[in-house]
Amino acid sequence: MGTIYQDPPPLIQDLKVAVHSSSLVLPSSETERKSMFLSNIDKVLNFNVQTVHFFQAHPDFPPPTVVEKLETALQKILVPYDFLAGRLKMNPKLGRLEVDCNAAGAGFVVASSEFTLDEIGDLVYPNPAFQQLVVMSMDNLAPDDQPLCILQVTSFKCGGFAMGVTNNHATFDGLSFKMFLENLASLAADKPLVITPCNDRQLLAARSPPRVTFPHPELLKLKIPIGEESITPVFDAIPEELDFKIFRLMPGDISNLKAKAKTGDAKTRVTGFNVVAAHIWRCKALSCDTGNDLDRLSTILYAVDIRPRLVPPLPPSYTGNGVLTAYATASCRDLQEEPFSRLVGMVAEGANRMTDEYARSAIDWGELYKGFPHGEFLISSWWRLGFAEVEYPWGKAKYSCPVVYHRKDIILFFPDIDAVNNNGVNVLVALPSKEMEKFQTLFRKFLA
Repeated sequence: MGTIYQDPPPLIQDLKVAVHSSSLVLPSSETERKSMFLSNIDKVLNFNVQTVHFFQAHPDFPPPTVVEKLETALQKILVPYDFLAGRLKMNPKLGRLEVDCNAAGAGFVVASSEFTLDEIGDLVYPNPAFQQLVVMSMDNLAPDDQPLCILQVTSFKCGGFAMGVTNNHATFDGLSFKMFLENLASLAADKPLVITPCNDRQLLAARSPPRVTFPHPELLKLKIPIGEESITPVFDAIPEELDFKIFRLMPGDISNLKAKAKTGDAKTRVTGFNVVAAHIWRCKALSCDTGNDLDRLSTILYAVDIRPRLVPPLPPSYTGNGVLTAYATASCRDLQEEPFSRLVGMVAEGANRMTDEYARSAIDWGELYKGFPHGEFLISSWWRLGFAEVEYPWGKAKYSCPVVYHRKDIILFFPDIDAVNNNGVNVLVALPSKEMEKFQTLFRKFLA
């Protein structure tokens, strides 16, 4: 049965990281100065995302060699990915956020830790100290001149190292970021790009005139006058006192959930994601501190890749954000009393709703109203993005993970340490202590 980290494993609170150099890396050859259009999906995701990729020591690639190869690869990749060397700017005529492809450069930081990789311990458990392995911003640059991508290489005493990447979410979604990593790894090996990126964000431009043909209850209108958008991020977390725990579902647990789900409608698409999302939705909604209001409606949000759903499909090499938010809504009574197969069906229906017309309608909604996804909570899934599959000259990452900031309204799915061979999933939940107690009880109850 699924396991719970009862207490955090011993965590080093301070990785004792010393920064040795911090610089801007410029494209290796001249790029065209231009403005890059951002889709309505890109614009809403104007906030930074940090990931850390841990690598074990390799005799042929000591950290200084890795630093040299990654810096050279970054210079090269900023030519086909010219927007990554640019800066966000507001187009005053259009009132839209754009990228000024001005070749101002990406950040590159070299650092070292006084610990070995083994001394850091459990890489899966979110350690706040991992924030020392990424750079949030370049202190010597003005707020409007911050790079859209900063790469930090931190070496450990054992010869292993971490590659920390900070990038603005407007630049990539998870799938296109993996493609970027594959291309970076290939260039670091002195090989050509694995796939030539498609940077044309106009492929997801709103229709003219915009046509909103669905109600879109998953989107919340912001009261921002047209033409008065801000470069400041849309999402800001409200500080709360939260407990957080990792709930680990092993492959056997997921198989059991699938078996339960298959007792219902034979047409329902029973996937690992759908069954885990339904299980977590039920636990989260019923643990909410709203008394025993079983008529309360709960809405779960989750991303759906629209690349293959559009007509014509987006090219697989599309670099922008090609995901939209799907939703499922049910009363707490239904979540408590309906068979599990029905809940899985609701999650599947949310994804099935995302047709070409629905996706275009959501994009057009963003042209007219300005807003962002809204529900009880969002599942942010890093489970099967496949970062650990990327082959660098020094091998695959021992583990890749987001740098986590705990939010009550965001639940993270992320892979286990051996993601290539283990289809289990770790679920990070942050809740007030009373709600966490109820969630934990329900998690076990509904898994039995």
